[in-house]
Amino acid sequence: MKLIKIAAALALTAQMAAAQEPQAGGTLRMIAQPEPPTLMLGLNQQGPTQFVAGKIYEGLLRYGPDLSVMPGLARSWDVSEDGLKYTFELQEGVTWHDGTPFSSDDVVFSLAEFLPEVHPRTRGILSHVKEITAPDANTVEIVLNEAFPAFLQSFEVSGAPMIPAHLYQGTDYRENPANASPVGTGPFMFDEWQRGSFIRLVRNESYWQDGKPYLDELVFNVVPDAASRAVAFETGDVDVLRGGDVEYFDVQRLAGLPETEVTNAGWEFLSPIIWVQFNLRKEPMNDVRFRKAVWHAIDREFIANAIWMGFADPADGPLPANSPYHANDLPAADYDPDKARSLLDEMGLTPNDDGVRVTVRYLSLPYSETYIRMGEYIRQQLREVGIELEVTQTDVGGWAQTLGQWDYDLTMNLLYQYGDPALGVERAYVSSNLVQGSPSANVSGLDNPEIDDLLAEAGSATSDAKRTQLYQQFQNKVVEEAYFAYLVRVNFPTVYNSKVRNLVDSAIGLNDTMADVWIAP
Repeated sequence: MKLIKIAAALALTAQMAAAQEPQAGGTLRMIAQPEPPTLMLGLNQQGPTQFVAGKIYEGLLRYGPDLSVMPGLARSWDVSEDGLKYTFELQEGVTWHDGTPFSSDDVVFSLAEFLPEVHPRTRGILSHVKEITAPDANTVEIVLNEAFPAFLQSFEVSGAPMIPAHLYQGTDYRENPANASPVGTGPFMFDEWQRGSFIRLVRNESYWQDGKPYLDELVFNVVPDAASRAVAFETGDVDVLRGGDVEYFDVQRLAGLPETEVTNAGWEFLSPIIWVQFNLRKEPMNDVRFRKAVWHAIDREFIANAIWMGFADPADGPLPANSPYHANDLPAADYDPDKARSLLDEMGLTPNDDGVRVTVRYLSLPYSETYIRMGEYIRQQLREVGIELEVTQTDVGGWAQTLGQWDYDLTMNLLYQYGDPALGVERAYVSSNLVQGSPSANVSGLDNPEIDDLLAEAGSATSDAKRTQLYQQFQNKVVEEAYFAYLVRVNFPTVYNSKVRNLVDSAIGLNDTMADVWIAP
C-alpha cells in the first residue's frame, strides 16, 4: 500500500511539473483598441501599433522590469570605457519573415538611413551618432560624438525596430508596398487584416529562438465599445484585456471572475503621463496666463480618482514621481477656478452674455471611452471659467495626422517616458524636433533655447548628480511657463485569463514579442 501511495504521489508530482512546462499550440485572443492605422512600426509609434507590431518586429535589445538590459537581436554588447563606442554582436541564424538572412547591413540601414528620416523620437537620439559600421555580417559598431548615458536604453523595439534593407533601401519608405504586409524578424508573422474586424498573426516557424514561439497564432479583435469588450472577456471570446480596453470601473468586477488575474506590471519603461497640449504658435495659447488658467481650471485629483478609478496619480510635471530625476515641490497649478478667471481677466478676455470669454478648437483623443470622458470633463471645467471648446472628433489615424500637421489649438495627449528623459521626454520639448508630419515630434511649437541647452547638457552628462540638477532645472522651467497642463500618470491594468502564462515579462509588457507566452491546458 505504501509503495502504491508513493507511486501515486510521484505521478501527481510529475503531472504538476509537466503542467508548468510551456505547452506548444493554441490561439491567444486579444483586442486591438483602437484599431491601429498601420502595422509598420518604423513609420508609426502610436500605442495600438506598438501593441500589435511588437510581435512582428524586434529591436537589438529588450529591457527587464527593473530596466536592466537583456538580449534581443543582439546577443551581446560592449561599451568602451569613455562611453563613445558601442559594439553589438548579433544573434546567428536570424532570417526575415520572407526567408532573407538578417545581418549587420540591416542594422546599419535601420539606424543610419531609415529611422533618422521617419522616426521623430529616434532621430534626436541618433543625432548623437558619429558613425555606424559593420565589420562583418554579425557585428555592428556605433561611435558617438559625445557620451550619451541613455544610449543603451534606446534599442527597444518601438524606438529602434530593425527594418529589412532588402525591401526598403532606395525606396519611398512611406509609400513602400511592404508597409501593407510588414516583414520583420519577430516570433509572429503578419497573416491577415480584415479592417474593422480582426488582425491575425501566425507562428514564425523559422524563428531564431528554437522552440519558440509557443503559440500558433495571435488574434487581435476589433470590438467597437468597452461594454462589448467586457462581455467578450466574460464569455471567453477574449483572453486578455489591456488597460483602456474596458471601463476602469469594470476592472474590479472582472477581476472577481474565476480564473482571472490582474496586473499593473509591464509599464515600467513607458510610465505614461497625460497632459493638455497647447499649440503655442496660436493665440491665446501663446500666453502663459491662458495656459495656467486652463491648468488651474482642471481638478487632477478628480480625474485620477473619479475618471480613472484610482488607476492614475496626479502629475505635477513632465517626469513621473518614480523617475530618479523627478523634482519635488514643483510650482504646479493647483485646482483653483477663481485663479483661472483672474488670469483670463488679466488678459482682457471678458465674458460675453453667455459667459464665454474665448472659443478654441479641441482635438479629441480617440483612444478609449475613458479618454473621451476625460475630454468631456475638461470641456465642462473650462466652460466654467469661460473657455469654450469647439470639439473635433476623429479616429486614431485622423487624430495623428491632424496633430502632426499642427492643425489644432488644444488636444489631450500622453507621453511615454521610454526609461530615460533623454529618450522619451526630450523629443516633445526641443526645437530640433520641430518636424511637421508626426504626432510624436515637438508638435506644440515649443522653441526655447534655454530648454534646448538644459536638455542637451543633461542628456550628455555622465554624472547622475549633474543630470539630476539639470533635469530639475528643466522641470521647474517648463512648469513655471505651463507649456503643458500636466494631468495624471496612468497605471494601466492588464486583465487576463489565468491559463495564459508568461504574459508580462519585460518593462514594455504587452507591447513585447510574446515569444514566451503559452496557454496552460
